[in-house]
Amino acid sequence: MPHSHCHGEHDHDHSNPAELGLQYNLYAKIDKDNLQCLNETIDGSGKTVFKPWENRLDRNEFVESDADEELLFNIPFTGNIKLKGIIIASEDTDTHPSKLRLYKNKPNMTFDNVSMEPDQEIELHKDSEGILEYAPKIVTFSSVSHLTMHFPTNFGAETTKIYYIGLKGEWAPGHNHGVTICTYEARPNLDDHKLKHLDSVAKDIQ
Repeated sequence: MPHSHCHGEHDHDHSNPAELGLQYNLYAKIDKDNLQCLNETIDGSGKTVFKPWENRLDRNEFVESDADEELLFNIPFTGNIKLKGIIIASEDTDTHPSKLRLYKNKPNMTFDNVSMEPDQEIELHKDSEGILEYAPKIVTFSSVSHLTMHFPTNFGAETTKIYYIGLKGEWAPGHNHGVTICTYEARPNLDDHKLKHLDSVAKDIQ
């Protein structure tokens, strides 16, 4: 397989690590209280891998899979994000995940749901330094309120370890008018004219 295939999925240019660290700040926009990690050995350990980029090499905080090599993260955000980059750091061993499957806006997924087609699948390479970037599909991941990350396999070990997951992108507050529209649509006496008017107001807000 030609090596050039890899270049479309990740970027080796890490000449300015300080700038890179500033860009990977979406960890602060995650609703940590409602973040879920399925098949983690230690309850709550999955949340610890979403941390500042400068702490990515901290080996005291990591998540390890339990029953097998799979890990599944359900990641809610405090608003809408435009996802532009992903970093996955682990050990330079076979416990490093080898594949990442991404699902957009599908909350509360379980391992029973991962048979559905992901919005994107990425082949991972071993990265113990946290400097290898993967590029999500910009159009697909331009309005994300919830991100599911499924790690189905590693490089041959019985369990999978992850020390750092970095997310780069833009954040915006959630659109409150969406809640308003749902509330009004639930009222049976609202006629079509008012609904159309409400839609036009929502479009103006956008």
